Amino acid sequence: MKHIFVIHTGGTISMSEDETTGEVKQGESNPLLHNLLKFNDIMITAKELFYLPSPHITPKEMLELKETIEKACQQDKIDGIVITHGTDTLEETAYFLDLTLNVNIPVVITGAMRSSNELGSDGLYNLVSSIQVAASKEAAEMGVLVVMNDEVHSAKNATKTHTSNVATFQSPQYGPIGIVNKRGVAFHHKPINQTSLAVASLTKQVLLLKAYAGMDETILKAIEELKLDGLVIEALGQGNLPPKMMTSLKKLMSLGVKIVIVSRCFNGIVQDVYAYEGGGKTLKDAGIIFSNGLNGQKARLKLMIALETTQNAGELQEIFSY
Repeated sequence: MKHIFVIHTGGTISMSEDETTGEVKQGESNPLLHNLLKFNDIMITAKELFYLPSPHITPKEMLELKETIEKACQQDKIDGIVITHGTDTLEETAYFLDLTLNVNIPVVITGAMRSSNELGSDGLYNLVSSIQVAASKEAAEMGVLVVMNDEVHSAKNATKTHTSNVATFQSPQYGPIGIVNKRGVAFHHKPINQTSLAVASLTKQVLLLKAYAGMDETILKAIEELKLDGLVIEALGQGNLPPKMMTSLKKLMSLGVKIVIVSRCFNGIVQDVYAYEGGGKTLKDAGIIFSNGLNGQKARLKLMIALETTQNAGELQEIFSY
């Protein structure tokens, strides 16, 4: 019999809808704690680590979750981990764990778009699917997984694409790596690169900005006073920025700020192609780091973690190349 450890952190999956007002909110306790699922061949143990809406989750909680998982694996014979989480920041927690966990068992994160007492609630179904995946032998080789709506996604690629649809989690450009049904779990893709970054504390200040037409140095000058360690910019197209940003970007780098660019497009990767002022080639030549396909929120976490162990631009570029 396999042992799956379920860690609850809060989110819509643990909330209820007020039948009078229609408001969705937390109750006095997490309803998932009272739904004790039973499987013929799987033993479930559960722990409520947090009871937080996902906008209240910070990297501090992500690090605590990582440490909780590693400690549990050292103390008990556990075959898989399932985490329930709010969907707004689920992809960030999933990717943080994917980058930093040092365990050799499946780790799955799931949530819900409809609260526990709504018509068509998807929470328990997603939880059952996630337990199936966590009990799957093949899942141990896939990194941290996001399981929602009968699909299995890699933490690196999964992102929330719709504000309310139950099929909100997608992997643009790549698609799911597996499916879940009543017969079990079937994987049809496998991530080929697994990044592992050691982290014991989080002390770096990293911001995320989004580029737009006509953007200038105004916001960049303002953040010079913040004593940043890193900055991630969702750039235009293949990795280009308006030219009026360049002087301030170079000033920030001279102050020791490490700058990473990703694209605000949700398909494709940034490349040093265009040689005009603000184009990708001029950014790369100036020392800006190019990320290989991450979205902005995940690149921010990766830079925050990486800066704990290195300040070297070449090493950071290597970390962001996969």
